[in-house]
Amino acid sequence: MKTIALIPARFGATRFPAKLLADLRGKPLIARTYLSTMATNVFDDVMVVTDHESIAEAVRNEGGKVFFSQKAHESGSDRIAEAAASIDADIIVNVQGDEPFQDRESLSNLVHAFEDEKVEVASLMSPISEQSLINNPNIVKVVTDQESFSLYFSRSPIPFKRNEASSPQYFRHIGIYAYKKDLLMAFTKWEKSSLENIEMLEQLRLLENGIRIKMVATHHQAVAIDVPEDLERALVYYDKNHSS
Repeated sequence: MKTIALIPARFGATRFPAKLLADLRGKPLIARTYLSTMATNVFDDVMVVTDHESIAEAVRNEGGKVFFSQKAHESGSDRIAEAAASIDADIIVNVQGDEPFQDRESLSNLVHAFEDEKVEVASLMSPISEQSLINNPNIVKVVTDQESFSLYFSRSPIPFKRNEASSPQYFRHIGIYAYKKDLLMAFTKWEKSSLENIEMLEQLRLLENGIRIKMVATHHQAVAIDVPEDLERALVYYDKNHSS
């Protein structure tokens, strides 16, 4: 299977304007994401999909490939679908542009999920136990069936602990998706679903249309840059993992 990583990279960001150009130890954030994705050696090719020349320039400065969006898009999935339409690939992996530290094992396991012919979409999840994370609506939780296909995603704690004697394992959804190309192209043409509009989670559109999402467990703790304070965490992570 030919597997391509596409990194959606939108310039505008409400909570952290121009965050993908923020400096992360001498390189823009988007460059760090591109380089760490390349360094996994999981993909046949890696490309950044953007709407802004400054982001494109930051990637090209690292020798990277860029697809320049011609349309306005509501989501990263829509943005990569525009690029995927003209790309020869079997599997498209949506790598988040604001997660600069990609993990080889996690991404490799994600791609290997497609060895099961039933899998059309796969994504990552990691166990969480801190109650503050479980209760945080910005942390999306997922529950799965016995084959590790998702049953539901929610901003609420799921499962709800009705029996105080129980000890449920909670999983955080990590928003890296892998799609069979044909499914990605179809998915981005479907209308927004009712649950998607309620929770503001686009993966619920897949579930409401009968598409099962294979969840792959990982213990890699992704660092996502959503607000300026997150950049401080990224600097700490970088320094810890790149010390001489």
